[in-house]
Amino acid sequence: MKLSMPLMYSGNPREAADQVAALEQAGLDTVWVAEAYGFDSPTLMGYLAARTETVEIGAAILNVFSRTPSAILQTAAGLDNVSGSRAILGLGASGPQVIEGFHGIPYDKPLGRTREIVDLVRRGLRRETLVHDGIFKLPLPEGQGTGLGKPLKLLTRPERPSVPIYIAALGPKSVEGAAEYADGWLPFLFLPEKAGDVWGDALAKGTAKRDEGLAPLEIAAGGMVAIGEGPETKALLDFARPMYALYVGGMGARGKNFYNDLACQYGYEKEAKEIQDLYLGGNKRDAEAVVPLEWLEAGNLVGPASYVKERIAAFKEAGVTNLQVSPASDDPAATVAQIKEWIA
Repeated sequence: MKLSMPLMYSGNPREAADQVAALEQAGLDTVWVAEAYGFDSPTLMGYLAARTETVEIGAAILNVFSRTPSAILQTAAGLDNVSGSRAILGLGASGPQVIEGFHGIPYDKPLGRTREIVDLVRRGLRRETLVHDGIFKLPLPEGQGTGLGKPLKLLTRPERPSVPIYIAALGPKSVEGAAEYADGWLPFLFLPEKAGDVWGDALAKGTAKRDEGLAPLEIAAGGMVAIGEGPETKALLDFARPMYALYVGGMGARGKNFYNDLACQYGYEKEAKEIQDLYLGGNKRDAEAVVPLEWLEAGNLVGPASYVKERIAAFKEAGVTNLQVSPASDDPAATVAQIKEWIA
């Protein structure tokens, strides 16, 4: 089991990036860099590459709408070069709120886009000449543009002919696709004991079609970590409530919120509706209070050492190969070192 953590995105991400070298020394294997509609991920990943030596640096995630497949290929190859073969390309569809609201691009064919981009990036890293006729057309066909486009291959030689590609996915079809053709899967708000019920069929269907040349699917998931005996440690779970409420209640609209759907699949239909009603009505604090404590406890690693070890075992039993943690402590490096010792 590897150990990873997301780069904290609140405030100034560069300040969080400055702490990664110490976390690397403590045993961190992978750092994930989000993008959403804040600073772009590749810039911060390049900065991290210069500040670290061994930690893997993953995009979590680059959306499949706002960059062309070739631009994503260039980013993957460039980051892998400056990091010395430590890049991970995390891709996902994001959602209509960001894609149409921030990027001004229609949110259509996310599954097809993702599959084609993965194929084109892999071919491009092998320096194949890129010719494609699908959602993306390379080069542009006759009658479109100037007619001067010609098939090209990546100009510079990549550090590696293959960069690991992880897919952020929640819906059954997208999870099935990740299990079929991706190197790894990035679920979110993961609840180990219910993961099989929600995604088991999709993972099995995708795995059945998986290329024999691919290694077994990696899964990166986890949550907040805090180790302590007293009630003040358990109280730290309240700091996770705003994020859960934001995604379940405020990401998207009624009837078009993937995270709300996930909460329902976990069995929290009543709470999911109430959280969304409150959040969209402007009552964010009340929405946070409705987030089920059971979900918070099972989806995070907060409590006495014995309990945290139990949660680690639960994530491992659910198939997680890369435990993703967000330390809630005054000394994150010490927390990382402790967890690293337990999963070794």
